[in-house]
Formats: sequence, structure tokens, C-alpha cells
Amino acid sequence: MKFIAYDASGTPDSLHVAEAPTPAPADGEILIEVHYAGVNRPDVMQRQGRYAPPPGASPILGLEVAGQVAALGAEVTQWQVGDAICALVPGGGYAQFCVAPARHALPIPSGLSLAQAAGLPENWFTVWANLIDMARLHSGEWVLIHGGSSGIGLAALQLARHVGAQAIVTVGSDEKARFCRDFGAAGAINYRTEDFVSRTQAITAGRGVDVVLDMVGGEYIAKNVTLLHRDGRLVFIAFLQGSRCDMDFMPVMLKRLRISGSTMRPRSVEEKAAIRDALAREIWPALAAGRLQTHLFATFAFDQAGDAHRLMESSRHIGKIVLQFL
Repeated sequence: MKFIAYDASGTPDSLHVAEAPTPAPADGEILIEVHYAGVNRPDVMQRQGRYAPPPGASPILGLEVAGQVAALGAEVTQWQVGDAICALVPGGGYAQFCVAPARHALPIPSGLSLAQAAGLPENWFTVWANLIDMARLHSGEWVLIHGGSSGIGLAALQLARHVGAQAIVTVGSDEKARFCRDFGAAGAINYRTEDFVSRTQAITAGRGVDVVLDMVGGEYIAKNVTLLHRDGRLVFIAFLQGSRCDMDFMPVMLKRLRISGSTMRPRSVEEKAAIRDALAREIWPALAAGRLQTHLFATFAFDQAGDAHRLMESSRHIGKIVLQFL
């Protein structure tokens, strides 16, 4: 099979097409003929040498795919060869074929293309685990989402609306702010031209928010704490501006705040399967019915993976970027 390799330089230009044996599914796994693979920030970090695959995972880039089931491992009964699926994979997505636990795959929601579906798993597994399982976001609450126009941000915005919460997002341009408002945000703040702390306080009439989903870190950490209402929850999923800060933690105690964080890739098969089951029950029907949306920004041929990564690093995109293999 063909796959996308990279060298030790870690640059987008180092991404190139190579060949390797097609993997075989182990017990409980499926082999997927990849039609599209989602491009995510962790792929960029792995290419740069800053995000190693967990033990046993494929060293090939790629954490989500859509395509057809090509072969079944032993004891797989929920899928048949030829089924159209999307799946969260532990690695190996940037290839013509990859393997995944059968319990991490989902059907293609009615009305969505394979290209659109390829951009669902990584984002939706992540936002469900953090906003629902960890932060317990629920109806009537306010959530502040940093990076609101990213794939993660748009999925989080849709999830907030789905559970009856109000979402405020921070973005890097007025164009992105307009898009997010049209996508359902109660407020969209251009952090380059506005102070997101004062704007969030204004939007919530001084109340603040119940949950913050943060992928920025750095100087945002103390500001997030300032904005949280009593019993608020701060959830970290990345630290694009670093994981260290100088701050006073007294408000954490006085407001009874909870701070948590997580990564998806090292979770066990069972943990990811439980998230998959929740998505199949709660989210996939809403996607199929058109009550939830996704946004595909750009599709690149697989031999243009370097261009896809340059776009990801530029942060000019809104929503998802995918690679096409078939």
C-alpha cells in the first residue's frame, strides 16, 4: 500500500509518498480501505517530533478515516466487508489501508459524504469526552470555547447547542467570528482586536461561564479562571501557548472550581469504545437528521499532504481539512 511518510527534519516538505505492506487486522479489529483521512493538529506535532505514538500504535500519521471495511479480524460481528464507515484510529490513517478496533468505528451519518465523515471521529470523541464526560456541560449553562473555528471548536459549539448550553467562542478574525455566529455561537470574539475577558463578561451580563474548553494555555489559564462562575470547570485539551503560567490559585478554592485535562490517543480500547457508544446513541442520529452540522474546509490529494499541513499550521482554515486517497 501507499502511505505518507516524513523524515527527521519534521517539515511539511518532508511529507512524501512511500510504500509499506498492507496491515492485517488482529482479533477484534477491522481493516479499512481509506478513502479520506482527517488532518489534525496532533498529526503536525507528531511530524515535528513532539507527539510520539503510544506503544503498539502505527507510526504512520493519521487519527481518523472514512472508507470501507476491507477485512475482518477474528470475533468481529458488528461489521461486514464493504460497509461504509468512519473510525477513530490509534495511528496509520494517512495510508491506503489501516486497521482499527471494530468498536471504534461508526456508520456514515445519512446525508454526509465520506469526506465529511472522515473529519468527525477525532473531534467528536474529544469534545464528548471533555465537555460531557468530564465537564458535565448541561442545559442552561454557558461555555467558552477557545479556537472556536477549528474542527474541535465547531464540534464543541454544536455539542453545546445540542445539550441546551450557550456557547461563546474566541477566534482570530472577524470572518471566523461571523462564521461561528452563523454556526450557532451566542457570542464570537476576535481575540486579536478584543479583550475576550471583558467581552465574555459583557455577553454573560457579568455572570461569567460555567465551562471553559481551552486548547491555548499560557496566559489564557489565569484569564479562564477569572471568567469561571462558581462551581465552574476548566478543561484543557492542548497547550498551544505552553502549559506553564504564573497565577493566583485562591479563586479556584473560593469559587470551588474544577480543573481537568485529557488526551484521547493513549486511552484504552474500552474507554474509547464507551465514547463511541455514546456518540452512536446521542450524536450520530442528530447528524443524520441535520440537527448537528460539520464543516469541511478543504480536501487535498494524499500526495499533497505537505500543503494540507501548511494550511493547518497557518490556522487560516475554518473547520476540517482532509486528505483523499481514493
